Amino acid sequence: MDNRTNIIDCTIRDGGLVNNWDFSIEFVQDLYNGLSEAGVEYMEIGYKNSAKLLNAKEPNHWRFLDDQFLKEKVITEKKFTKLSALVDIGRVDPNDILPREQSVLDMIRIACYIREVDKGLELVQMFHDLGYETSLNIMALSSVPEQQLIEAFEMVKESPVDVVYIVDSFGSLSPTDIEHQVKKFKTMLPNKQLGIHTHNNMQLAFANTLTAMRNGVTFLDSSVYGMGRAAGNCHTELLVTYIQKASYEMKPVLGVIEKHMLEMRQKWEWGYIIPYMISGALNEHPRVAMAYRDSEDRDKYVDFYDKVTSPEASLAPVTK
Repeated sequence: MDNRTNIIDCTIRDGGLVNNWDFSIEFVQDLYNGLSEAGVEYMEIGYKNSAKLLNAKEPNHWRFLDDQFLKEKVITEKKFTKLSALVDIGRVDPNDILPREQSVLDMIRIACYIREVDKGLELVQMFHDLGYETSLNIMALSSVPEQQLIEAFEMVKESPVDVVYIVDSFGSLSPTDIEHQVKKFKTMLPNKQLGIHTHNNMQLAFANTLTAMRNGVTFLDSSVYGMGRAAGNCHTELLVTYIQKASYEMKPVLGVIEKHMLEMRQKWEWGYIIPYMISGALNEHPRVAMAYRDSEDRDKYVDFYDKVTSPEASLAPVTK
């Protein structure tokens, strides 16, 4: 099982939700080189969404990936690690997508909610036809009714998607929950590879990722130093240390942390923090906790708990 694993490092893409993708070219290059030396199979270098469709006024290299910019300014030489990008339903312009042989990207991952699986599979087909590896990442899995999942997977079975992801968007699942989900996915999608994307609200991202791996999941998402939205993700440095795969090496990842991320951690906040733990325990999106951490009451944990658990509390619905 260890030799079949593929780590997809999401530091730039998921970590960008922490700092509005304010990463220097030097950092992205050092991260790519470090991950290649560490034997990490994939690096998610950002979103391939359309700035025009999102009415974005300011340029953002990692939120709106441009193939020419990547090839000329960032990844001038491909190394061991493949590159992936994420797209959202309704936010990608097909005219922005080059055939794989003309792009530095190797994999396109499609994020969608259960109600959008049909649209997600249309994008899967398009990217597949252009030569890319593909994945379908079904978000907010912990709140998806079983019958909806069964119906969606009838469509997924017939698609050319390479990997289907179990996504613990709220960081609320336990290893027992993960094992149950993996068995369900394997039963319903016996011909697909499976992936796992975890968040660390309950300090279970690493344990949940290992549980998924031990039950047959081969694509493991992580980020260096755990940098990701709110409570962050499973740590890349933990996976390359723990998984017994000859090609994995921790030292290059430590070099990236030492050179760049200790300072970044002083500037931007992510990781296990009590309001994020509370949102995970309540199986809620962390956006309310993130807003609370930006307020003057950021450390009034009891007040936050009372607000989100009172009968009249109405947490914001899940949106992208």
